[in-house]
Formats: sequence, structure tokens, C-alpha cells
Amino acid sequence: MLPKLDRKRAMFVLGKIDEILAWEQSNEAEKDTKFVELGRYLCEVRAGQYWRLEKLKSFDEFLTRRFPESRRKAYYLMSIHEHLPLQARKELKQVGWTKGLELAKVARRDGQEFDCATWLHKAREMPKDEFTREVEKELTGKETEPWEIIYFKLYKSQIPIVEQAIETAALMLGSDKSRGYCLEMICADFLAGANLDNGNPEALLQSIATFFKFLPRDQKRTFADRIAKAS
Repeated sequence: MLPKLDRKRAMFVLGKIDEILAWEQSNEAEKDTKFVELGRYLCEVRAGQYWRLEKLKSFDEFLTRRFPESRRKAYYLMSIHEHLPLQARKELKQVGWTKGLELAKVARRDGQEFDCATWLHKAREMPKDEFTREVEKELTGKETEPWEIIYFKLYKSQIPIVEQAIETAALMLGSDKSRGYCLEMICADFLAGANLDNGNPEALLQSIATFFKFLPRDQKRTFADRIAKAS
């Protein structure tokens, strides 16, 4: 059954969301300081289905209107509100919403045993990339190598080819691999082919090493045995 629509409360919450979004746009340097409040209101809109007040069909349609560039940030803010304890949310304005999202990952796993004070201290003291690696190490038990996001322009006519190539690589490598790994595999395959005949032997070696690291352990042994016999 649909929840009873509290029109007065819905109008107030929707107005606050629009107010915060407008404030973010006009205060670029401080745009992340109200994300806790925004996440709370978004959760209330979803729970109370306040989007019905605007004659919309779904919560996703509501998010598309408020977050035309990406709905992902909205869901991130909601995750922060849903998983971090109140004490942590009160102090999150000091660290920013991106670190808040990383904190929420640990809090979701640990539940009531979440060490709020320790993780907030780490979030305040560590640079963003270092803190992200610290959280990943905590959740997976593995050290992660440094990473960065690379931007480049694609024409709309190029996107289907690139997407199809990445999806094909994902089928070969397994759905647990990131798009970055898939792109690396595609590039390694290209370099290997380009350097087979009179090419750069160093580039060919690097490509083969990239392929090798994706092999299961048994196949790595088989590959090593064949190399030993060939030499």
C-alpha cells in the first residue's frame, strides 16, 4: 500500500532539498558542508513517496530532475545517512561527503561495533586517496596500489564501440573485475599485437606480463612450465 501523503511535510522537505542544491551551486568552495542534511531529506522523500506531490512516477524520476548530471551522488548521500551513527554524522561536515561515503562502508559492515572516533580521526588526518586505500585495506584485508581517475573525451558515435569492448573483456575476465582492469586488458592485447613483428620487445613483454597476472594460479604454473620447456 502507498503511504499516506503528508502534503505539508512533503512540500517542506522538497523545498529544503531545492534550497540546499541551489546553495551548493552558489557556494562552490563550501558545497559539501550540507550533505548530511541533504541525505536525510532524500531518505525521507523516498520513504514517504513525496515525489508523488510533483506528479512523478518514481523516486528515480525525482532524482533525475534534481541530479541531472548523476543520481549516484544522491544515493551516496543517502547511504551516509542510513549507515553512519548520529555522532559521526554530526562531525562529517569537517571531512566532506566523499570521505563520509568511505566511513559508511565500514559502518555498514561493523554495525554497532563501528569505532566511530578512530575512523573519524583517520578521515580528518589523511588525504582523500590515502584514506580511501585505508578503508579498502580494512574491508578486503589487502593493500591497494595508488590510483587516479583519468578523463578524456569520446564522441557519442564512439561510445557504443568502447562500451562493447569493455563488456566483452568483462565476460572474459569475470564480472568482478573493474572497468579499469578491462580497459587495461584491451590495451595490453593491442600492444601485444602491435609489437609481434619488429616491434618494441619491452612493450610486448609488458603486455604479456599484464595477461599473465589475470591467469588463475594453476594456469600460471602451466604457462611457466611451457616457457621453461621452450627455453
